[in-house]
Amino acid sequence: MIEITEVPYDDAVAVALVAALHTDIEHRYAYAMVDMTPDQHEEDHAGYLAEISPDLVAHPHGTFVVAWLDGEPAGCGALKPLDAGSGVAEVKRMYTAPVARRRGVSRAVLSRLEAVAAALGYRTLQLETGTAQPEALALYASHGWHRIALYGRYQDDPDSVCFAKDLRPA
Repeated sequence: MIEITEVPYDDAVAVALVAALHTDIEHRYAYAMVDMTPDQHEEDHAGYLAEISPDLVAHPHGTFVVAWLDGEPAGCGALKPLDAGSGVAEVKRMYTAPVARRRGVSRAVLSRLEAVAAALGYRTLQLETGTAQPEALALYASHGWHRIALYGRYQDDPDSVCFAKDLRPA
């Protein structure tokens, strides 16, 4: 059974899951980092870290959730304002531990983030994933998300793929 709980972004379990996510991303995109100088890699990492702060992914702005499978942390995801004035939030830090993949963890996390976003009054969600994450591409497409133009810091990244979902009732 999957249980979803909200935890602070700086909680030890959250920190460990986000670190595992970062390691996974670096492994998947190692080919893209080969030509980076150490300064470029550090700048990219700093941008990654600066995208989220504990207050941005806490009520009343957003949330950070952890999925538990058989009592063990199995995945996570975050919701933060992207453009709160226009009712747009962004899904960040979606991750499922390798031992928990293909067991519904990412679907449960995404469903919870969508529900929290709607409850907080967001009308649209956006996110960025990448070409080396085929399971993420399939998840979002099967969950009613549609591709959009690259935005923000991803605009010039050939490995990025962006999605959006309208939360307003049809």
